[in-house]
Amino acid sequence: MSTAADADVRNLGLADDGARRIDWADRQMPVLAAVRERFELDRPLDGLRMACCLHVTSETANLVRTLAAGGAEVVLCASNPLSTQDEVAAALVATYGVPVFAIKGEDADTYYAHIAAAIDHRPHITMDDGADVIGVLHKDRREHLGEILGGTEETTTGVIRLKAMEAAGELGFPIVAVNESRTKHLFDNRYGTGQSTIDGILRATNVLLAGRTFVVCGYGWCGRGLADRARGMGAHVVVVEVDAVRALQAAMDGFRVAPIADAAKIGDIFVTATGDKHVIRAEHFGAMKDGAILANTGHFNVEIEIPALRDMADSVSAPRPGVEGFEMPDGRRLFLLAEGRLVNLAAAEGHPAAVMDMSFANQALAAEHVAVHHAELEHRVYTLPPEIDDEIARLKLAALGISIDSLTEEQARYLASWDEGT
Repeated sequence: MSTAADADVRNLGLADDGARRIDWADRQMPVLAAVRERFELDRPLDGLRMACCLHVTSETANLVRTLAAGGAEVVLCASNPLSTQDEVAAALVATYGVPVFAIKGEDADTYYAHIAAAIDHRPHITMDDGADVIGVLHKDRREHLGEILGGTEETTTGVIRLKAMEAAGELGFPIVAVNESRTKHLFDNRYGTGQSTIDGILRATNVLLAGRTFVVCGYGWCGRGLADRARGMGAHVVVVEVDAVRALQAAMDGFRVAPIADAAKIGDIFVTATGDKHVIRAEHFGAMKDGAILANTGHFNVEIEIPALRDMADSVSAPRPGVEGFEMPDGRRLFLLAEGRLVNLAAAEGHPAAVMDMSFANQALAAEHVAVHHAELEHRVYTLPPEIDDEIARLKLAALGISIDSLTEEQARYLASWDEGT
C-alpha cells in the first residue's frame, strides 16, 4: 500500500500502467471528450468541491478528468471493495493529482474509512454509484448536509434507496438520478451489463455457456441485456421475476419464465440482477445441481444469501481465483463467483468504455446542472432534462459516423396539431 498526501492507494509505482489504460479508454469515449473540451472553456464547476464514490476504473478516470477540467476539486473513493483497478488509482494520484482513496480488496473498515475521507473533503456536490456517500452523510455526518448543493446517482440500486429516502422525508439535498436518463439505462444497463457480466463469468470460470441452463433473476434493463447475451452464447435462458409485466415481456421475448424454486432445480448458472435482498436463499441452494455456479451483477452482495450458503457447507475451497467452492453435506458442490459482489467488475473490467462514454457524459452534465440550478431544486430525486439526453445521443451518433433524418416543417406542425385527421 502506498500513501501520498491526501490519498490512499495500493502502489504509486503502478501509475504508468494506469495512465496507459486511461488513455486507451479515452480513445473510445468521444462524447465525454467533447464535454471535457467545453468544460475546459466554460469552467462550470469552478470553485466547487466534489466527493465521488464510483468504481475506480479507467473509464471513471476520464470522468474525473472531465470534472477537474470544469474547475471542480475532486476526491474519489471506491463504490465497491473489489472493483478498483489499482493502477488507475495510482495514475489518478501520481499523474493527474487527484486524491484517491481506493484499494482493490479493501476490507469493510477500510472501505468506510475511505468514504469518510471523501466526506472530509466537505463536498458541495456528491457523485455516487450505490448511494453510499449519501447514506453515510445522512446517518453519521449530518453536520455537512447544509454545505451540499446537490448530488448525482449512477445506478438503479442507489436510485431505489434515494427514492425511499425522499418518500420518507429524509433526503437532505436534491439528487439527479443519472440512471434514469435514456442514454444511460437503455445502453449502459442493457448492453454494458450484458457483455461485462458474461465477460466476468467467463474469466472467472472458463466454462462453456452453449447448452447450459442460464438463470437470470430480474428482467429490468440489466437482466434483459444479460438474457440476450447469454442466449447469444447458446445458453438456454430462464428468467425469474416478481413483476407481472416484466415476466410477460420475458416470455414474449422468447425466454422461459419460472419461479426461483423451480429454476433452482434445473439451472447450471445463476445470476442475480434485481437490486433486492436474498433473491437466492437457503432453500434454493438445497435444490441445486452439483456444480451450479452462482454470480451477482447487482450493486450489493446481498442478492445471494451468502451467510446461509456458508452455514450449509461442510467445507469451502478455492478452485480458481475469484471462485469459492462450497461442499454440501450430500457431496454436491456449489460455486460462488467474486464473493457475490459485482461479477463484471470484481472478475473482469466492467462495462466497455464505449458505453460508459454516454453514462459518464450524463454524470458530468448532471454535475453542471446541479451547479447551475441548485437554488431551484427541492430535496427530491430528479432526472436530467430530456434535451441533455438528446444532445448526448446526437454526439454519440456523430462519433459513430451515423446520420439521421429530421422532421420537415410540415411533419413537425402535424405532430403538434389536433385538427388534421384522416
